[in-house]
Amino acid sequence: MTQLHLGHVFHVAGSPALTGAASALVSIPDGALAVDGSGRIVFCGERAALPPEFDGAEVRDHRPGFLLPGFVDTHIHFPQTFAGDSYGGGQLLEWLEHCIFPSESRFADPEFAARAAVEFCDRRIAAGTTAAMVFGSAFPHAQDALFAETRRRGLRIVSGRGIQTVGPDSAAALITSEEDALRLTRDEIDRWHAADTGDVATALLHVAIVPRFSLSVTTHTLKDLGELYDSVRDRGVYVHSHLNENNRPGTGEVASVKQMYGVHTYLDTYDGKFGPGSSVGGKSLLGRRTILAHCVHCEDSELERMAETGTSIAHCPVSQLFLGSGTMPWKRTVASGVNISAGTDFGGGDEWLIARVVADAFKVHMGEDGDAAVAMHPAEMLFLGTLAGARALDMEDRFGNFDAGKEADFVVVEPARVPALAGAINHGVRSSDRERATEQTLFALLMGLREPAITEVYVQGRRLHEERSSR
Repeated sequence: MTQLHLGHVFHVAGSPALTGAASALVSIPDGALAVDGSGRIVFCGERAALPPEFDGAEVRDHRPGFLLPGFVDTHIHFPQTFAGDSYGGGQLLEWLEHCIFPSESRFADPEFAARAAVEFCDRRIAAGTTAAMVFGSAFPHAQDALFAETRRRGLRIVSGRGIQTVGPDSAAALITSEEDALRLTRDEIDRWHAADTGDVATALLHVAIVPRFSLSVTTHTLKDLGELYDSVRDRGVYVHSHLNENNRPGTGEVASVKQMYGVHTYLDTYDGKFGPGSSVGGKSLLGRRTILAHCVHCEDSELERMAETGTSIAHCPVSQLFLGSGTMPWKRTVASGVNISAGTDFGGGDEWLIARVVADAFKVHMGEDGDAAVAMHPAEMLFLGTLAGARALDMEDRFGNFDAGKEADFVVVEPARVPALAGAINHGVRSSDRERATEQTLFALLMGLREPAITEVYVQGRRLHEERSSR
């Protein structure tokens, strides 16, 4: 039966670039979203313009609330579910050794991993994250628990076990041999990729090849993974990793990668050019289904290569603040043409809510030096957390906005559940210019959104539920 959802609709329509998001912004204060029995959007527009064919539809009235596309998180860590706000001193590499490797090692316990899978799905639903690129656990039983729980709950996921073949003593439990790294990755693809429907075009479950980062693998690992990816690329398998996150002089991640591999750029290690002097050593891992997180310190040549191959960036300003990694130069990165999406990076970030990520993005880029400073348009913020994420997952044809024919992934926001948000929406100053007033309302909504205001979450038109929430 067709369902009609009523409320103030906001979405970025069509398929614009980020720079065209403002022109593509749709705001329908008295809006209606019609979802057919197969979970697809069959109408999005003014309630008064509903065709007669919807007269008998089931009505769900969310007014005066808002309807937004489901949020897409393109970088989050499952084995860090309980590791948010971990204090260990230092920046990325110290934090990994003292906090994260020990935390992730606890997933060796199947019962603990299963508990984390339930919590992880609960937190995703609470935050309205309907689709996510998830950096997985090193332990196959933990990944099995994650995929099984995700399927049971009806969420979208792309995930892969975190691959490490070298590392410090604190990561010993997470490290496998080169042979096991390849075998376990291949096994995960065969077991879980499109396991729910058997068809990658309709599946909610997808698998990625996930080397943790270049310091956690070897040229042997990268060569094997490149060969594996080349053999499964046409099956719609993904690639996910970290790039250019921390550039502390001398001992940071970027300098360490260049020294370890003897390459010109960090990106070369993922592009098959991991031999000395960036000589070709294997197949490239870049492409339309590859997402690289952070990209704070990219060289122009790296951005150009990512744009050329269709590789996307997961922008994670919350964790970059937490770990002191710096600020991704917004104008320069946007100008390169690479697709930029949003990632929480929980637990490097300490927020589950994508709206908090785009809010921090606005703040950090306002604070860039001199002419580099920019005030992001509210439509760009919405785009970053929804449609750009669907594009990064190469599923823009399926979800990300409310265009007719797409699968109905959306969230219902009730500002009254958060008094500060309600105050900003109901009593904030608005321009006499209608377009500017609309932008002001969307900005207040995204900046002030908190989890209690997200009251309903839908994937393919089906409402999802938390299980451990006290709400």
